[in-house]
Amino acid sequence: MQPTQCLMKRVARHALSTKKANKGFYKGTGSGSTGRHTQHGGYIIEWDKVRTYVVPPNLKECKLTPFVTKKILPPRGRFENDPKGAFSGEAYLRKWKDISDGMT
Repeated sequence: MQPTQCLMKRVARHALSTKKANKGFYKGTGSGSTGRHTQHGGYIIEWDKVRTYVVPPNLKECKLTPFVTKKILPPRGRFENDPKGAFSGEAYLRKWKDISDGMT
């Protein structure tokens, strides 16, 4: 027996959560264990349980392309001439001096 269409329109479809389900419902994240705990507090990885992804052998000949082209160069940092890079405070002090000179 099925309810009439009038009743079906009033039924709200929500995601099942612990607040909407019975006692003891646990949704989880879909991730499984990759090993087991030892008596002394360690963890042993069981490699049979670890997910592995196999790359197809003919991937170079595949006609599908990535969303980003391989021809684009990676962006370069702003601290190329500074030997310490971003850890040096000289660039900050220069910028602070430029800003403070414009305020006076």
